[in-house]
Amino acid sequence: MKNLGGLLLALLLLTVAPSARAQKFGWVDSEAIMVKMPEYAKAQVELNNLSETWQREIEAQKKDLDKLYHNYQAEEVVLTEPMKKKRQDEILKKEQDIKTYQNKQFGYEGQLFKKRQELNKPVQDKVFEAVEKVAKKKQLAVIFDKSGDLTMLYTNPAHDYTEFVLEELGLGAEDRNQPGPKGPQKTVATPKTPVDPNFESDSGTPDPALGTKPTRSTKNSPK
Repeated sequence: MKNLGGLLLALLLLTVAPSARAQKFGWVDSEAIMVKMPEYAKAQVELNNLSETWQREIEAQKKDLDKLYHNYQAEEVVLTEPMKKKRQDEILKKEQDIKTYQNKQFGYEGQLFKKRQELNKPVQDKVFEAVEKVAKKKQLAVIFDKSGDLTMLYTNPAHDYTEFVLEELGLGAEDRNQPGPKGPQKTVATPKTPVDPNFESDSGTPDPALGTKPTRSTKNSPK
């Protein structure tokens, strides 16, 4: 996800014109987009399967280590010093092999990390292309990624172009960004606003409530 955030940030930097003050901008949620893509879901299934396979292998190696350790404890009293040293070295080497394998598969830039990059890159590229098309269609100079490295403390829904990107990918919701249903127009009665009797308008008289007719003042009316 972070890589996609960097790509979108690069896009906005490349597309910002010198007179940026007059440019339009928007934002998208790349995570919300990717989780709706079948390619992304397929990639996650493959990653989960790999992770579970490697984890089972590590658990099997740990069981072998426990067996070596328990056997050593049970036979320690009858072992000579050279034999003890040999068994201890075997246990130590097994521990180191497990740690090495675990780091190789799950560590920073390990096999899982590389596989995630390999499987997610085509999906990220597809999202990036869709974002670029939306930016051109909507004449946007800047598009931020809400789920990227850029921290967004507040996002106005009016500038959310996530659904437009989903539509570009053929994944848009049917009830989003569509014209309203056709039919007879309906009028909605204006709600009445309660009036504070202690509040006076600029004319010195209480303001009438909306939707009600003002009454004529009786201050100077003959009794």
